[in-house]
Amino acid sequence: MPTEVSVREFLEHAEGPLGLEVCAGRRGLSNILRSGRIQKPGLALAGYTRFVHRDRVQILGETEMSYLGTMDRDARERAVRGLVERKVACIIVTKGIELFPELVSICEELGTPLFRTSLRSSQVIRRTLAYLDDLLAPRCSVHGVLVDVNGVGVLLTGASGIGKSECALDLVERGHRLVADDVVEIRRRGEDLVGQASSMIQHLIEVRGLGILNIAELYGVAATRLHKRIELHVMLEVWSPETAYDRTGLDQRTFDILGVAIRSLRVPVSPGRNVAGIVEVAARNLLLQL
Repeated sequence: MPTEVSVREFLEHAEGPLGLEVCAGRRGLSNILRSGRIQKPGLALAGYTRFVHRDRVQILGETEMSYLGTMDRDARERAVRGLVERKVACIIVTKGIELFPELVSICEELGTPLFRTSLRSSQVIRRTLAYLDDLLAPRCSVHGVLVDVNGVGVLLTGASGIGKSECALDLVERGHRLVADDVVEIRRRGEDLVGQASSMIQHLIEVRGLGILNIAELYGVAATRLHKRIELHVMLEVWSPETAYDRTGLDQRTFDILGVAIRSLRVPVSPGRNVAGIVEVAARNLLLQL
């Protein structure tokens, strides 16, 4: 589970949407962000640097840049150096404001990435928080299949060869949507679990005897989703006459992922059982209980 992310990773995700231009300090792209919050260092530029957080994105908007513009060159250099010497992870200047030479040269000298964007501070802050929340979210990978069944994210797990992919393929045939096959990447966002496929295997499903199939090409992009909130876990296992399975629906089981408990069902698999139909009804039943 990541508790930190490099400025380079943040840039890879946010460069296009935020319109970030790298103006100085490229050698500091390995700097680390550990906080999902941002900081506007107005007081730091005034000389009070005690509470500058080096693991946050620093935002210089119109107010901060206007304040620097009221200073003479020496005072401005001292103010900027006082901030940058705190080893802040990176700095973003908003609204396309012209950069002071002192800011560029000091960031280059000390290896602090300096970005500029034409977006307003409020837009940059909102989008930056969203990207950091995603990048710093606790995450894990689960061997299984994730399917959107009637709007319910259903995570299918079980031993290899139990029929998870075949069940997912049958569900797609019924009009439901594949999210991920084989490996489900899961992130925790607040109290929600969001699953997706690795970028290398998006839309793909492996079925023994057929090989790897591209669901988007076979059934159209409407038969797939890039990500889905997980609400139901279904454990497929080989039917055993010695095992007591729930026959009343009163046995409320949960499955814990990243500290979040979701509803869980144990479904025995045997020849002739319509597993896809059972999963479909389970999703409908969950919707009735919400």
